[in-house]
Amino acid sequence: MKNLKVSLQPIVSKINLPTVLKTTILPGDSIERLFIATQVGEIYFIGNGDIRTFLDIHPRVIKLGVSGGGYDERGLLGLAFHPEFYYNGLFYLHYSVAGTQGPGALLNSEAARQGNDGLPEFFKPNPCDPRTLNLKWINRDIQYDHIDTVEEWFVQSNGQPQKRRTLLNLRRPFFNHNGVNSLNFSPETGKLVLTTGDGGSGYDPFNLSQDDMEIAGKIIEIDVDKNSFINNPLVVTRFNELPASIQETLTVIAKGVRNIPGISFQRFNNQYIKYTGNVGQDLVESIFSFVHYKPIPVTQLVQASLMYSKPDQEGFINFGWRGWEGCFPTSTMEGCTNNPSLNEKTIAYYNESVALSSNRLQPLTSYFHIDPRPDKFGGTALTGIQPYMGNRIPGLTGSVVFTDFARKDSQPQGRGALAYTRVRPDGIQNDFSVIQTDYDFGSQSAFYASLGTNLDQSRLYLGVYGSMNVTDFNQGTVFEIVP
Repeated sequence: MKNLKVSLQPIVSKINLPTVLKTTILPGDSIERLFIATQVGEIYFIGNGDIRTFLDIHPRVIKLGVSGGGYDERGLLGLAFHPEFYYNGLFYLHYSVAGTQGPGALLNSEAARQGNDGLPEFFKPNPCDPRTLNLKWINRDIQYDHIDTVEEWFVQSNGQPQKRRTLLNLRRPFFNHNGVNSLNFSPETGKLVLTTGDGGSGYDPFNLSQDDMEIAGKIIEIDVDKNSFINNPLVVTRFNELPASIQETLTVIAKGVRNIPGISFQRFNNQYIKYTGNVGQDLVESIFSFVHYKPIPVTQLVQASLMYSKPDQEGFINFGWRGWEGCFPTSTMEGCTNNPSLNEKTIAYYNESVALSSNRLQPLTSYFHIDPRPDKFGGTALTGIQPYMGNRIPGLTGSVVFTDFARKDSQPQGRGALAYTRVRPDGIQNDFSVIQTDYDFGSQSAFYASLGTNLDQSRLYLGVYGSMNVTDFNQGTVFEIVP
């Protein structure tokens, strides 16, 4: 693969942080339009050269930036249009609910005091202290950070959106790792796919991602065409807390997820390649691909749990977290006092790394937080993965494009990174190449927050923000990536 150069063509600017970029055709319309969801709760679409408001739910969204100095990973995180949206007007939202702020899940624990200012979000395991390796999330009804909801909405005959029902209410332990671009429909199954992070903090303190009963750290399919109309479903954290009628609508595709920027699908012959990723902890960002998988119905998982047994997991996808960070055993990192330029790496969860070594999915490609190679970059966090099937950008057709929030070498101004890779026929992990851009951001920071595509994957859209803090408003620009 060779390094490519593209241009960034601005579509709209001075908006809030864009979390979802995707296109659809409105009922009664004839034009495919770009929809933009922002973290604070606005949804716009581009029509006839101007930006129009589709829906504004910011009063429903939790107040962002309350802790952490304005950086936040909550808000409006998912938007998906039903495959029959043009005819039925149905669409789906995932967001963090206003008025649900809690104290966090490591309240008053010794582990919570390990971080800066005692914030539990900075939890780090101590391999020499078993107390930090086997934490349990207790008192969940009072020790949590916020509640996320997944809702079904529809466009009324007058063109105004209205909420129809709530599909899930999820209690989350920390403010981070809630996923982004977290709702997408599978063209294979027609089901809504929800991608959830591990619940947050660092190093998945409660190992939620590997627990079959925990909703956190999973990729879940929701059969929205099954009419399970339950008003205000219970707020839950585990599958076995859900009513049977909701359990019957859910299957689990994968576990072992740390945090995930959605899932995308690329048609190849009569199959679909699925692309997704795991945001890294300290070492590496990982992009995964798979074709075949065997989802497990939630009813089967719950039944196995009641029988104290394990369901058949052959063909079930496991990304390996928290025992593995991409293709490496999860490590804690300490500075070396005799050489500040080096870090000492210690395997954090050795037993889990061993147990998961043979039954986890290997990454398609990885990129590192520190990479001295001149043609690469040191990354911070994976923010988007999209296949590109267009012909306008030579050399990119058939590849998968991904974005990183900020290059480590971009100081003092933050600058995101754009790159691409391909699936190898032999399935072996592939390298990646940087995509250069010619846009001049000047002295302004440019964090690459989201990546989107149109319906036939022939166009790519990039969401950029001028600050790391969601409380710095109206610093967003959406670009189309062009030759």
